[in-house]
Order: sequence, then structure tokens, then C-alpha cells
Amino acid sequence: MPTDRTHTPTPNTPGQLNDQVKPWNDPAKRALVFQILLVLALGAFAWYIIDNTLNNLEQRGITTGFAFLSQEAGFGIPLSLIEYTEASSYGRTFFVGLLNTVLVSVLGIIAATILGFILGVARLSDNWLIAKLSALYIEIFRNIPLLLQIFFWYFAVLRALPSPRQSIEFLGSFLNIRGLSMPAPVAEPGFHLIWAALAVAIVAGWMVKRWAHKRQDATGKIFPTPWVVAGLILGLPLLTFLFSGAPLSFDHPELRGFNFRGGMTVIPEFVALWLALTIYTAAFIAETVRGGILAVPHGQIEAASALGLPKVRTLRLVVIPQAMRVIIPPLTSQYLNLTKNSSLATAIGYPDLVSVFAGTTLNQTGQAVEVISMTMAVYLSLSILTSLFMNWYNKRMALVTR
Repeated sequence: MPTDRTHTPTPNTPGQLNDQVKPWNDPAKRALVFQILLVLALGAFAWYIIDNTLNNLEQRGITTGFAFLSQEAGFGIPLSLIEYTEASSYGRTFFVGLLNTVLVSVLGIIAATILGFILGVARLSDNWLIAKLSALYIEIFRNIPLLLQIFFWYFAVLRALPSPRQSIEFLGSFLNIRGLSMPAPVAEPGFHLIWAALAVAIVAGWMVKRWAHKRQDATGKIFPTPWVVAGLILGLPLLTFLFSGAPLSFDHPELRGFNFRGGMTVIPEFVALWLALTIYTAAFIAETVRGGILAVPHGQIEAASALGLPKVRTLRLVVIPQAMRVIIPPLTSQYLNLTKNSSLATAIGYPDLVSVFAGTTLNQTGQAVEVISMTMAVYLSLSILTSLFMNWYNKRMALVTR
């Protein structure tokens, strides 16, 4: 007698389950729809803001566009790395302010990095006095607002210098309330050979460094690369300078009337801003360096001591290379902060981008949207370039596992 067989449905496979999911229940498709809606909403909001701004400008009779950049500026700038006169255009003032911003930012980053590393290492020194002095420096300068430090160096120190007629003279230079006037080097015919020698020295130093690394990997022998590279970079241009007849002269400053003429002058606004940015940022970099060194396992230091390495070489060859992997990310933030903090220059009249372009140019032309947009784009670009470079350097310093 045949038995009754009940049909048991086979369970669906995962592929069949996915086929039966409705589009509005699929997380991936739902997320895509939400992203599209968000982009459309942001685009609509941006269009509304731009359209509203253009309408308001048109109602007030304010013209838009960048035609004003070709108009004559009509004002002077006390510090310019490129040729500039009052007859130059507003576009020229933009580049003057941009270069002045880059100048103080780059020099501030270099000085703050060197000072910060010295202080960070000194705070971990076995010498009680050095460690305490470093800690005192850090706690004082990182807790005083940067703007107050700028005011201190400018008004309390540099504005207290004597007038040009009572200048402090040393080594052919003159220090007074209007800045430091010093001889300006003037390149004579044939000076290009020194630049060529410097380029050759840099390439040769790079080749020596690569050869020294390969030699050390193969034989274990250490080559004095830093001394050789320094000798090439300094010695080769110097020898070229001497053998080419020293093609360099100097334009010396002379007191004429109430000020010095000739030579070159470092204005007090630049010195005050550079000192404040350097001293303030170095305090934060010092703490970053200290944290990076403390992050290195103590066993690494003990192993280096067991091998007989002195403390200085242990720090340079063992500790710092490992600490850099911890130091670089927060160090990038300090570089970005220093670049953006340079905009405080407008408080003391240093002719940076904010003071010259977003200040004087904006007041004279009334092109607020264009001027502010260009200024914001510059700081954004400088920050992105700094981040890209530091990220590249961070990858080079990263620990590679094989």
C-alpha cells in the first residue's frame, strides 16, 4: 500500500532571499537614495545662497567679478618679496600678501620645529635643571594667548627701540624702531655658477647617502654621511665662489633724513609675528615630541644600552625614528595652526594676505565676496598642501611589515 508523502518545501538559498528583498528594504539601495537626496539638497541650498547674494548685490548696485584685480592699487606696502609700487594692480597686492604669508609661515614652521624638538628632548633630560626649565617654558608660553604674545614682542620690545638717528650699530647693520637695516647682497655676473654648484652638491649628497645605506646594509660599516653631505653642500659652492672671483657685492644702508636708504630692512612687524608664532607653537610641538618619545617601548632603550650605544646615538638612531610615527600626525596639526594663526598679523600691521588683500583691498574696492573667497581659497590650499606633504612623509616613516 503506497504511503502518503507530504511535500516539505526546501528552504530558499541566500541568493533567492536577496532576489525577494524589496528595493526599499535593501540597505545598500536605500543608502544610495539618501545620498542622492542629500547631494540634491546641498546643491539646492548652495544655489539659493548664490542666487540670493547676487540679487542683493545687484539691488545695491555692487558689481561682481574679478575685473578689479587689474585696477591700480594706489597704496604702498612696507615689505614685498616681488617688485611692487603704488601704481601696481590689486592683483599684484594679492601676490605680495600671499608671499608674505608664506614667508612668515615657512620660517615659523622651521624655527618652531627645531625649538620644539630641543625642548621636548630637554624635558626628558636626566639633568633636573634643564628638565624643569623646559617644563617652565612650555607651561608659560602655551598658556598665554598668541595675540598677547604678538603684542608683547611688538609694543613692549620692538617699539621701545631708539629712533633711526640713535640706531644701534653692529657689523654694518642698524637696529631701530623701524626695523633692522642691513647690507643687501647684489649678485654680479657669474654668480649663477654658485647656484649651479649648489645644485650639483645636493645631487651628489643624495647619491652619497644612497651609497652609504647600501654599503651599511652589505658590510655593516657606518659611513659619516651627515658630515660628507654638509661638506659638499657648503664646500662646493664656497670653492666655486672663490675660484669665480667672488661675484658678489653689497648695497649698504645709509641714513638719509629720518630713515635709512639702501640695503634691506627687516620690519619689526615681521620679527614680532615670527617670534610669537615660533615661541607659541614650539611649546605645543615640545609636548608632542615628549609624548612620542615616551611612546617608544623602554625595552628598545635598554637594548641599545646593552649594545653599548651612547645616549646621543641611542636617541638619534633608535628612539627618534620610532617616535616619529607618533609625532608626525599631531605635528601636522601644529603646522596647520601656525599657518592659520599668521592671519593675526593684521593686529600689528604686518602686510600679510589678510591685512593687505582682505583688509585694504577690500575697503577700497568693496568686492567683499571675491576678496574673501580668494583669501579663504588661499588658506585652504596652503592647509591641503601641508597635509599632503606631511601625509607623504608619514607614509615614508611608517613601519613596513613583510
